[in-house]
Amino acid sequence: MSGYDIESLNEEQKQALLQTEGVVLVTAGAGSGKTRLLTHRICYLIKELGVSPRNILAITFTNKAANEMKTRVSQMCDGGVWISTFHSMCVRILRENIDRLDGFDKNFTIIDENDRNKILKELLQKNNVDEDDKEKVAHHLENIKNKGLDIDEYFAALAEFARDKDLLAYQRICHEYEEHLRKSNALDFDDLLNKTLFLFHNFKDVLNKYADRFQYVLVDEFQDTNLVQYKLVKLLVSVHGNLFVVGDEDQCIYSWRGANFHNIFNLKNDFKNVKVFKLERNYRSTQNILNLANNVIQNNKQRLEKKLWTQKAEGEGPVVYSAFDERDEALFVARTIADLVSEGFSYSDFAVLMRVNALSRTLEEGLMSFQIPYKLYGGFKFYERAEIRMVLSYLSIFANEKDDISLLKIINFPKRGIGEVAVQSLLSEAGGENVLAYLLSDRFKFSKLFVKLEKFVDTVRDLRKKVDKIPLVDFVSQVVSNFGIDVAYAGKEEEDAERLANIGSLISGVKEFSDDNEDAGLADYLAEVMLKSDSDNIQEGGVVTLSTIHSVKGLEFRAVFVVGLEEGIFPLSRASLSSEDMEEERRLMYVAITRAEERIFLSYTAKRYLYGKANPQTPSRFLAELGIVDRKRTKIISNDFREAEKQETFDSGFEIGDRVFHSRFGEGRIVDISSDGLVADIQFEDVGKKSLMLNMAKLEKLED
Repeated sequence: MSGYDIESLNEEQKQALLQTEGVVLVTAGAGSGKTRLLTHRICYLIKELGVSPRNILAITFTNKAANEMKTRVSQMCDGGVWISTFHSMCVRILRENIDRLDGFDKNFTIIDENDRNKILKELLQKNNVDEDDKEKVAHHLENIKNKGLDIDEYFAALAEFARDKDLLAYQRICHEYEEHLRKSNALDFDDLLNKTLFLFHNFKDVLNKYADRFQYVLVDEFQDTNLVQYKLVKLLVSVHGNLFVVGDEDQCIYSWRGANFHNIFNLKNDFKNVKVFKLERNYRSTQNILNLANNVIQNNKQRLEKKLWTQKAEGEGPVVYSAFDERDEALFVARTIADLVSEGFSYSDFAVLMRVNALSRTLEEGLMSFQIPYKLYGGFKFYERAEIRMVLSYLSIFANEKDDISLLKIINFPKRGIGEVAVQSLLSEAGGENVLAYLLSDRFKFSKLFVKLEKFVDTVRDLRKKVDKIPLVDFVSQVVSNFGIDVAYAGKEEEDAERLANIGSLISGVKEFSDDNEDAGLADYLAEVMLKSDSDNIQEGGVVTLSTIHSVKGLEFRAVFVVGLEEGIFPLSRASLSSEDMEEERRLMYVAITRAEERIFLSYTAKRYLYGKANPQTPSRFLAELGIVDRKRTKIISNDFREAEKQETFDSGFEIGDRVFHSRFGEGRIVDISSDGLVADIQFEDVGKKSLMLNMAKLEKLED
């Protein structure tokens, strides 16, 4: 065992670690070594106090953080500690106990947001409610589940002060949604927490099994807990009373999904003799970067006072770039990265952070112009791709035979002539029975749809016999081939090749999962996949990270660009209407800055083309709050906007219709050029259409 050294902790960390009994709150500033503190505390309990690893529970918010903690603990002391995210913990508890709830069993399916929205859409139609109301219903559902409320009590309270004529319809739809999931033995993400809380409240033996076991509970990122998670934690420590939470209210950026940083303050009301420790020493960033972070966050009122400091050197001052427009901004980012790479930086050292994903297109074009490899996060995620969702839906019907949600999604892919009318006919014929059970029954042989689905049903029967008998990766491969999914995506278009490659990547992931989890089965794999985050793999693969700020929380980079620092974009325009919303925007700015270790670049534009029109822009108020007016410490680069507006159209020498060659994308033809002559849309033969900056892209004109 290596790495365990109490003397390596600073004095504040030591004091918090040694307070082992009762409730302990550690307010830990960004980069203050909280993971080191948590892992050392776990090993201290095991090595010095003789606590069994199985009697310790550690909860965090991301798979990446949980895996990092597991690795560190296993290197420092004995394994066996239950370390997981809230949702993974609840899946494990539910697998063992959900059969106590009527209609559910351990093979339940976890549905995603897309499935939820599809179900709600169907229920709105059934209840003659306008489809535009889907977001309202979804909002009510999230409120009910994030706060652990009863549907009827929630709407009764709402009706006292809201005279919305549709409330009764919304209430009915919420009930029907819950019944739809129960019939399919399915849970949504919020249910994972809620059903666990329901079990704890209503089956004391279930609660006691876990509350007795866990003598010590540790919670990371406590500021991100919602009300249900807070209640779960309180119940889990109801026997032994030993709770150690680490949080930073300055980094609470998820209130839109129920996170409540007030839980940090609620601890003092709900528990006696709470010991509070403060970590202010930062191990990540230079002092110049920390000065920016301290300057901006001190404008928030709802926080515990702390000021980050470091023993590192003062470091390079921030760079502020005043761009003419979004293209100028993108080229500044790309050019700066290229320059720093030539000085010894690696591509994975960089993060380009934006408040809204809508800014990504121009930034991508700028990076491509300099042939800089990048990956976009916070956008379209791997497991949300249509082909991946299709394979996972096929797999789900073998893990959960009641899963009508997945079955009806795949029943006409590849095409089998089963349209919407046929689906309704199937549901009618099943007569309340689960559709898969009906398809596999002798009754179905008399259906007019039998001929169309006979081969599908035979394939299901054949593969059901193999699901637990052959290696999981072989089973998944057979599902893909036996149902003809691979053939359905075997077209000649680039998109088809990409989809097949994605399915191949999925199968590789199944192999990795099986290698890491010897005793796990199909249901375990599907649960693992559904709980994966797109940000779990950030900083892998030697590429620049292009991301929304929300997706990089907890990560660090040598150099960070924060782009789009304009009023209405960062902060968002709606934040101006609420002091609470503005404080959350400011926390986002704080998080963005504190991702940087050595260099920070901030940019804004004089005008920006966004959401279909060009608008003059005003620099973000956060620039003033950061203290960038101190020109001794800040390098301010500014284009002369008035001169830029007078510039004539850029003459690249290329025209629409020209055949061209690009070293990365191959041969193509220019199909459009922007009015200022700077950007060309090029239809490449091998990779499809790309937009390139003509003043930067190294294009060679070809003869027709």
